[in-house]
Amino acid sequence: MVQAALSAPRWSSGRMVERFERGFADWLGRGHAVAVPSGTLGTWLALRALGIGTGDEVIASTYGWHQVAQAVTLAGARAVFSDINYWSGCLDPVRAAAQVTPATRALVAGNVNGHPAAWEALGALAREHGLALVEDATESIGSRYRGRPVGSFGTVSVFDFSQPSALCCGEGGMLVTDDAALASELRYLRARSVADRQSVSVGARVPLQAAMSEVTAALGVAQLARIDEILERRKAVEAAYLEQMLSFEGIKPPYIAPDVDEVHWMLYLVHLGKRFTASAVAQVVEDLRTECIESALYCQPLHQQHHYTAQGWRRGQLPLAERIADRALALPLHGGLSPEQVGFIVKTLKDSSVNVGAGAAIY
Repeated sequence: MVQAALSAPRWSSGRMVERFERGFADWLGRGHAVAVPSGTLGTWLALRALGIGTGDEVIASTYGWHQVAQAVTLAGARAVFSDINYWSGCLDPVRAAAQVTPATRALVAGNVNGHPAAWEALGALAREHGLALVEDATESIGSRYRGRPVGSFGTVSVFDFSQPSALCCGEGGMLVTDDAALASELRYLRARSVADRQSVSVGARVPLQAAMSEVTAALGVAQLARIDEILERRKAVEAAYLEQMLSFEGIKPPYIAPDVDEVHWMLYLVHLGKRFTASAVAQVVEDLRTECIESALYCQPLHQQHHYTAQGWRRGQLPLAERIADRALALPLHGGLSPEQVGFIVKTLKDSSVNVGAGAAIY
C-alpha cells in the first residue's frame, strides 16, 4: 500500500485518502468519513463546522486523553469541565447535566481508555438541550456498546491513529458522521481543493491546511484490512495481564459496565491503592523505567493544568477524576508483547510496590 502511494502522482489528498475514508466509514457503518492529521485538529474542525466558537460553552470531561478536550479552547469556546463516573472513568451524564447553561452548545464525551461512555444517557441529554454530541473515540477503536461500535454515537465522532492506538499510522485521524451537510463542511474547512486555488472568495470560512497524506492513508488502509487480527492479538496480551495480575493481592479485573459488549483497552491501567503516596507512585514509575518499561500516570486532569487554573479551575472541584488520576498507572499494551514480557512487567511492578513500602496494590 505504501509503495503504491509513493508511486502515485499525488502524495496528498488523493485516491488512497479517499479509499481509507470509504473503508473506515463502511467498517463503522457511518455515512461519511473525513481524514484529518490528528484527533486534536479533527475535533477543532468539527467544532468549527458546527458553528461553535467565541462565547459558546462546551461541556467536557477533565479526565482522559487531553488533546481532544483542548480543541474546545483552540476553537475559541470555553471548556466547562465535569466530573466522571468513578468506575468507567467516562463523563457522567448526571453531573454533565448540572453544567448545562444557556451558553452550552455541545458535549464532548470520550470512551476513556477504551471503555464506552454511557451513550444512551448522553444522547438523551444532548437531545433534551439541543446540543451537538462530539464523541471522542480516540482511545477505543473496536469497543462496542449495546451492539454498536464506538464511533457511531456522536453527531460527529473523532478517531486518532497515533500511538498507542490499535490502528496506528504514526499520525492521522478520522471524523465520522451521518450528516452529509456536516461532512461537506468538514471537507471544505479541512483544506482548499485544487479547483479552488484560483479562487479569491474564501470569505469568513477560512479553511486550514489539515489534509492527510497519501502515505499515512496507505498505512491506514493496510491496518484497517487486518484490524480484527490486530485487536485479537491485543486481547491475548490483555488476557496475559489479567492472569499475571492475579498474583497482586487486591487487584481487581478492569471494570466493564453492564451495557458494554466489548472493550478494547488502549493501555493496561492499574489502579493503585490509597496507601500509595504521590512520591511512592513516582518511585514506581522510575523503577519501571530503570527496567526499560515505559509507564506513567494515565492522566493529569485538565482542570489542574496551568492554562485552566488561570481561568479559575482548582483541585477539589472534580474529586472523582482527581481520586482516580492520582493513582491510575498506565502500562504498555500492544500486540507485540509476549506473555513472558507481560510477566516481567507485572513482577517488576509488584517488586517496586513492596520496595516503596506500599505493599500490594489495592482498590
